[in-house]
Amino acid sequence: MDARDFVKIGMSAERTLVVPPERTVGHFVPDMPMVYATPMMILEMEMASGDAVRGHLQPGWITVGTEVDIRHIGASLVGSTVRTTAKVVAVERRVIRFEVEAFEGERKIGDGRHARGLVNVEMFNKRLGAK
Repeated sequence: MDARDFVKIGMSAERTLVVPPERTVGHFVPDMPMVYATPMMILEMEMASGDAVRGHLQPGWITVGTEVDIRHIGASLVGSTVRTTAKVVAVERRVIRFEVEAFEGERKIGDGRHARGLVNVEMFNKRLGAK
């Protein structure tokens, strides 16, 4: 399967999240501030990237995250509304590359690049079963 046949540069998606306490660094690490945790921001960026292409994949195929290069440049408190965007910037045979950003209002709180690999679910599960 070649992603270039159905995924196009410019495809995009957006997600919105009201930051809950369980997505803060203080939730995971005692004595740390209750601000939006970097891994949770990256999760939303990955989810937005998957959303951007999911409806265009062939049955039995998914994408999985393979690379992240992210900057977290601003803190957000519990209750803040964070908007995360992802846009396809390159498509290779089995790799889809995205530019991702996160905002609290108009203020950018994160940006970077993310890649997702195209995977056949049946073959993937067979490989996992062999381990």
